[in-house]
Amino acid sequence: MAALDPALGRALDALLPQRPLLLASDYDGVLARLRDDPAAAVPEPGIGELLSRLATVSGVTVALVSGRGVDDLRTTSGLSGPYRWVGSHGAEFGGPIVGEPAARRDALAAALVPMVDAVPGARLEVKPASVAVHVRTVAHPAAAERLLADVAAGPGADPALTAKPGKAVLELAVTDADKGSAVTRLAAELDAAAVLYLGDDVTDEDAFGALAPPAVTVKVGDGETAARFRVADLAGVRAVLERLADGLSR
Repeated sequence: MAALDPALGRALDALLPQRPLLLASDYDGVLARLRDDPAAAVPEPGIGELLSRLATVSGVTVALVSGRGVDDLRTTSGLSGPYRWVGSHGAEFGGPIVGEPAARRDALAAALVPMVDAVPGARLEVKPASVAVHVRTVAHPAAAERLLADVAAGPGADPALTAKPGKAVLELAVTDADKGSAVTRLAAELDAAAVLYLGDDVTDEDAFGALAPPAVTVKVGDGETAARFRVADLAGVRAVLERLADGLSR
């Protein structure tokens, strides 16, 4: 098991007696390794078992908070249990996205198709509340950067859209929902006495910024962050979850 920073370990231990307790996490890059093909991003070994152990503790709620749509998240992860599912960066909080936002999403996708098709290796992903341009598999870094810049300056410049840059991706959302507002809304709904949030990407900074201490916020990997703590990689995530699961089972 990866060694945890002593300060993080103490913060996790302080969560153990708190009820209601909300344990929330991003999916890609945290519970699952980042993949060139997002459909191949299955949970790391043992993660499903750990989440199940945590979710069965009385007074503990486990939430998966993702930029993916909820249906995609359920299908790709293969996870099942008494979890709270928050998709599309919080836009899918209480149900699917329909009507005018869905129509704007489809129009945006149609405008982006020729731009993405012109760059070999680029991929367009249509989500329930957004459209994402992926450049992870573009062979030439300069072409990838140029595509994202062109998208940002073109369709992405629409003030009605919310740009969500990430790792080798630019997502354009048709709502202004974000992970921070989603997690704070969920915590308020549960009347949570304490909150943990794990995330690795730019969009997780909204959650890190929204959750003030004593909430335990953990950044996975490198980069500037507003999180209170950091783990180096997915082995560190597993160590966090194991410490909580072991502590809560005593």
